[in-house]
Amino acid sequence: MNRAPYASDPAQTRGREFPEDRAGTRGPRSEFQRDRDRIIHSIAFRRLRHKTQVFIAPDGDHYRVRLTHSIEVAQIGRVIARTLALDEDLTEALCLAHDIGHPPFGHAGENALNAATRAHGGFDHNAMAMRILMRLESPYCDHVGLNLTWELLEGLAKHNGPVAAPTWALRELDDAFPLDLASWASLEAQVAALSDDIAYDNHDIDDGLRAGFLELEDLLTLDFVADQWRVVEKRFPHASRESQLRELVRGQIGLMVNDLLDHTRAQLGGIASADDVRQAGRALVGFSPAVAAEERRLKRFMYARLYNHADQLATAERADHVVASLFDAYDADPVLMTGGWAGALPAEEPARSRHIADFIAGMTDRFAIDRYAEIFGEAPDGLRNV
Repeated sequence: MNRAPYASDPAQTRGREFPEDRAGTRGPRSEFQRDRDRIIHSIAFRRLRHKTQVFIAPDGDHYRVRLTHSIEVAQIGRVIARTLALDEDLTEALCLAHDIGHPPFGHAGENALNAATRAHGGFDHNAMAMRILMRLESPYCDHVGLNLTWELLEGLAKHNGPVAAPTWALRELDDAFPLDLASWASLEAQVAALSDDIAYDNHDIDDGLRAGFLELEDLLTLDFVADQWRVVEKRFPHASRESQLRELVRGQIGLMVNDLLDHTRAQLGGIASADDVRQAGRALVGFSPAVAAEERRLKRFMYARLYNHADQLATAERADHVVASLFDAYDADPVLMTGGWAGALPAEEPARSRHIADFIAGMTDRFAIDRYAEIFGEAPDGLRNV
């Protein structure tokens, strides 16, 4: 492939935490292709198919979950990486892994675990993703974790920018395998972060409209959306409303991707290497100021009308209760933890509470619901609002 000089080069990787001698034993793949494949084949990645994206444990088959969202992010990321001559495989791997640390019930579950472990360092899903990939998911005989490349781990740790104050989990991992947390991450990581924004900004509109939480008339108060809707109505006046709405979402994604490409190209002048990217002192991948402002307005609208909708907040409160109750139950009676987790429970804090949080964080929505019903004798009520 034609790789730009500022792209990450798998032949120049800074390596893996644990040296490997598997040359030629797993097929002709680059180091970043191996990363991607290890993520796809992981149990943690498979669990994303039953973890909340926007709606908790939805009954409908057409709503997005963490797995489908991650695949959609990867599709957008690959297109951007290919166009900018970056490493597509690293970009795809970062996109696929970016949500792997989410506990059951999304941010409601994260808030509950953070509250339960606040005295012991707290919980955040990004550090949890690193912990899963570097320590908890261990399918190999000769080392812990998936043993991913430095570039993949650096990108996950810093995809939103330098980390000035890492949480305990990230700090422990960085001590073991330093990730240069004070610098910016690769262009591939920056592309993955923006691809995530593009995907959920627009696909959450699709799901929100489908569920009846959003109304088109309200969306059209946003100039960014209204402009695209006028284009759709003019091009496809006789199409069904459903087809027009899906065309609207596609059009918005295309507009945001093209704007990002144009603006990013303009930012790359004078950038001659991947090291230049890390030392640039700012993000190089981004939207133009005009589209960035529209994107922020769209986010504010989505928080007000969808994410913080009264029904959503009520469901999230019940999900918070489920996770908090599970933590308390396992803390009081660790034998209730399955799969060898009880036997591996550390005796002292903070490791004890962090171990319980690790166990719960790995649960899918439905596994958490089933465990709650098993422990408390009744299924948690009101966890499905679509």
